[in-house]
Amino acid sequence: MAQDKDPSGGQKPDPQQYQPSWTRWLLWLVISAVVVGVWFYAGQNRQQPTQELSYTAFKQQVRSGDVQSVTIEGQHVRGELKAAKNKPAVFTTTLPPISDPQLMQLLERNNVTITARTEEASIWARLLIGIVPWILLIALFYWGSKKMRERMGSGDGGGGLFGMGKSRAKRVQKINTNVTLGDVAGCENAKRDVKEIIDFLKEPARYHKLGAKLPKGILLMGPPGTGKTLLSKAVAGEADVPFFSISGSEFVEMFVGVGASRVRDMFAQAKKESPSIIFIDEIDSIGRARGAGLGGGHDEREQTLNQILSEMDGFSPRETVIVMAATNRPDVLDPALLRPGRFDRKITFELPARAAREAILRTHGRKLPLADDVDFDALAGRTAGMSGADLANVVNEAAMLAGRERHDEVHMVDFDNAYNRIVLGAQRE
Repeated sequence: MAQDKDPSGGQKPDPQQYQPSWTRWLLWLVISAVVVGVWFYAGQNRQQPTQELSYTAFKQQVRSGDVQSVTIEGQHVRGELKAAKNKPAVFTTTLPPISDPQLMQLLERNNVTITARTEEASIWARLLIGIVPWILLIALFYWGSKKMRERMGSGDGGGGLFGMGKSRAKRVQKINTNVTLGDVAGCENAKRDVKEIIDFLKEPARYHKLGAKLPKGILLMGPPGTGKTLLSKAVAGEADVPFFSISGSEFVEMFVGVGASRVRDMFAQAKKESPSIIFIDEIDSIGRARGAGLGGGHDEREQTLNQILSEMDGFSPRETVIVMAATNRPDVLDPALLRPGRFDRKITFELPARAAREAILRTHGRKLPLADDVDFDALAGRTAGMSGADLANVVNEAAMLAGRERHDEVHMVDFDNAYNRIVLGAQRE
């Protein structure tokens, strides 16, 4: 798509580039404070021309009756002379550090108007005391907000001091992922179950006509590396609906109530864009059986779990929202999560059999330049007990070994060496 251009033929400037930031506002605030201070100080000195008198000359002026009034402020004296030609009418002087008790009597005898004031700080000192603390507070607030955003992330969940309760779930659309069900090999039963959900989301009217209800929750269970998270990414690639992905540990913070607030915000976003899918990875980090925490029923993790249970119960028939969750430890989950009406469907993942291992090896190896001697069937026979993640590691390690040996293609010997390296360790002389 062609870029917008201005009338002069150049590229149209991005409006985001000119949005004011906290740094610019802080800089303008400092500059404004300095300008106001200089203007005020110059205005004070612009009032009348002033002459500086010594203390002796000051007393002589008083004796001669030329002084009309004085203002004493600490050790500083500012006064006005009676009408004088071609001379400043305002003078200043400084009192000596030694007390002069006769000065007041001298001023009274000559009818001088006396005004006494407490000694005040200079205009610059008052400016610093009045404005600098506010500048420091604003700078501290900005620095703290920036650090909080860095700590909590800057994605859709927001950050900063006022975005703590926002959901940190990542919103994934079909156009943002290149993983499909064709990239998931070795778990055909799980793919078959997920296809029903994807079909339901694409054509809900067909199922509603038959009286079918969409499962509220799908729990993916199995050992690590068997493809649970990969299958959830494939669902995001196949279903043309909003997909919100988050890890269970991202709900819990040191502040009480943050996890429950994030759950509410995440479900509110999903309901707003219904039909949609929520995927919670490692749900066992917040879904453990209640009553086992140090804080009892007031533990932050338990409050987060209670909020998830409440949100799943609150779905209306018009809100087509599916909650998918993955765990390696289904035995530690709270029974309330596993009952019908919450996670209605449970999909179990197992370590792949030989045929499944071969399919996984072929899936990961189809992007590599393979030599004619590569035999994935034989390699699948040697890799019994390996998960899908282990097999992907074997393929990647073989490609790295082939590159190290300056091969133009990945040979079977590279796969054999990669397998030995992973199982037995690197070769030592």
